[in-house]
Amino acid sequence: MKKSRKMTAWQLCLTAMAVAVNIAGGQIALLLRLPVYLDSIGTILVGAVLGPWFGMIPNLLSGIVMGMTVDIYSLYFAPVGMVTGFLSGLVLRRGLPKGAGLFGAAALISVPGTVVSALVNAALFGGVTSSGSALLVQVLARTPLGLTGSIFAVQFLTDYADRCISLFVVSAFAPLLNSQLRRELEGGRY
Repeated sequence: MKKSRKMTAWQLCLTAMAVAVNIAGGQIALLLRLPVYLDSIGTILVGAVLGPWFGMIPNLLSGIVMGMTVDIYSLYFAPVGMVTGFLSGLVLRRGLPKGAGLFGAAALISVPGTVVSALVNAALFGGVTSSGSALLVQVLARTPLGLTGSIFAVQFLTDYADRCISLFVVSAFAPLLNSQLRRELEGGRY
């Protein structure tokens, strides 16, 4: 019998919670002008628990909500979060990394999204966004790296740091999901 691919109520609730976590994290980073974004914790959680296609949803929705309410830049960077969610689902499908494996997983999840992020930043904004990392870009733009090189360098460093933080948080909280809730989230009733 073929399994239905409809979203269950449990999956919908986890995704909605992930959107709220992304928005809260993004607002904290903006308020404190942090050089990291904190807006992909929920995305990585959903990618890890529900897989790559579901992983794309939270950052798309939080990017739209934040872009329409408090930070227009979030809307333009929503594709970066979608790439992050998709890769989180692929990289974490066998389970969450432990120890040094977290840093390798963060690199695998970060690099493709960093390329997209740097291209969006360079093409649309010239390195000037609402993020605290924009200050680093402006400082490095005066070096031999130039503006484009500094955007790529800063995006890589800040995206990687952000993904490490996000994976650490997800690794701490995902094991708290009990086995019955995991089965519900996976769409099966046992």
